[in-house]
Amino acid sequence: MTVPLWLWIATIGGLLALIALDLVIVDRKPHEVTTGEAARWVIFYISCAILFGIGVWIFAGHDPGVEFFTGYITEYSLSVDNLFIFMIIMASFKVPAIHQHRVLLVGILLALGMRSVFIAIGAALIEQFVWVFFLFGAVLVWTAVSMLRSKGEEEEYHENAVTRQVRKIAPVTDDYHGHHYTVKIDGKRMITPMLLVIVAIGSADLLFAVDSIPAIFGITQEAFLVFTANAFALMGLRQLYFLLGGLVTKLVYLTYGLATILAFIGAKLFLHALHEYHVVPDWLDINNWISLGVIVVVLTVTTVASLAKARRDERKQVPA
Repeated sequence: MTVPLWLWIATIGGLLALIALDLVIVDRKPHEVTTGEAARWVIFYISCAILFGIGVWIFAGHDPGVEFFTGYITEYSLSVDNLFIFMIIMASFKVPAIHQHRVLLVGILLALGMRSVFIAIGAALIEQFVWVFFLFGAVLVWTAVSMLRSKGEEEEYHENAVTRQVRKIAPVTDDYHGHHYTVKIDGKRMITPMLLVIVAIGSADLLFAVDSIPAIFGITQEAFLVFTANAFALMGLRQLYFLLGGLVTKLVYLTYGLATILAFIGAKLFLHALHEYHVVPDWLDINNWISLGVIVVVLTVTTVASLAKARRDERKQVPA
């Protein structure tokens, strides 16, 4: 798949235009995002991703089209699991409801910028070294095992090194000052919790990228598809945050589903590397249709099972 420079520029320009539209319509006047509003934006962003994928399918062929949709679904599903961490961060910093949309928007833009660096490095390594597939596969399998081992443990937010470093650079005010990132108090420039929580969201996503970037490289090695799948997944993530709300905590089996997907893609990467070294036959190199089918089935089963369990638990809590 050959992607000319003008297409990269046009794609990035289109994504920036969508972000600007979001800023003008949603964030022009800070307010608490309603469920209905969030639902409309989620549908809008998913529709944009589908239209983009159809364009890839028509102009580049069905194989890149399948790769984009498979990568997008994988990245979006991994992002849903990250929403719970975002909720913990928001609660820890006591972010006012009217400012949560801006926090997520700027934090996710920061995350996309950092992911772009990871994608560029990953694409360059894969282009030069086949053994990188073994490394990415090992990361995914280890992540899958870690997710299963940590399941059920109490989640608690601890500031990472990046957030702690920001605190050392400048003093932080105790209270929020609207949507301002810095304020001047008694002649001294201080940062607000608004800036700190954005750094926390962005840097937390950097840790999530450790598994999501290798995962999508297990589906496609086209940097253009990797970047766009990540971009569309992240752009729709903040509205999904407001739409799902507490529903995320009801998806109790989602972690098992994501761990299964990561382990599957990890195994696929191992097999692909062995195939490149001509160690295994061609039929063991898992194609993208199988990958898409496995991912969709696993996500469907775990989501349906989670919601069914949530309904059963609710019935048990209702007095006879």
